[in-house]
Amino acid sequence: MNTARIIASLVLDENFGKRLETVIKKELQMDIRDFAKEARISESTIYKLISGKREPNLKTLRQIARIIERRFSRDEEFIAVVASRSVLNMLLSYSIEIDEKKIAVREYSANSFEDAIISAVKAEREGARAIVCAPILSPTLEKIVSIPIVTIIPKEDLMNAIRLAAQKVISLK
Repeated sequence: MNTARIIASLVLDENFGKRLETVIKKELQMDIRDFAKEARISESTIYKLISGKREPNLKTLRQIARIIERRFSRDEEFIAVVASRSVLNMLLSYSIEIDEKKIAVREYSANSFEDAIISAVKAEREGARAIVCAPILSPTLEKIVSIPIVTIIPKEDLMNAIRLAAQKVISLK
């Protein structure tokens, strides 16, 4: 089941609390304490939600959704390439192997500077481990996101920039 479906099933379930407990224990394979800590929600709030003594507010739902998204996106490490469609069309491969570790490459198409910023923030939220982008964008993104930014240098090809990003991802561990 993908992340969006898990979150939707949680929110739409008549018995939110029991579904939350199932998601935490079975799908995320976490205990309540660890989930609460990682989601930055008090343990007592989680227990009240599970027991049905409390309904989740919007802030709590967002925190729960973020932790679900984050935990499932860890399954596949990926590098985001934020660029125009013409640059993305030059991609020859959607994964790269560095030190026997395979890292996926995902496209984030942008037609304007604003689109590129939005795409970069979206990529980080979706779990990107690094972003490859154009030189004009990288200084701005470095101020906004907290993952490594690698610039596509016109004299080098896109795959070299992705390789550099993958090396940075591996060195962060």
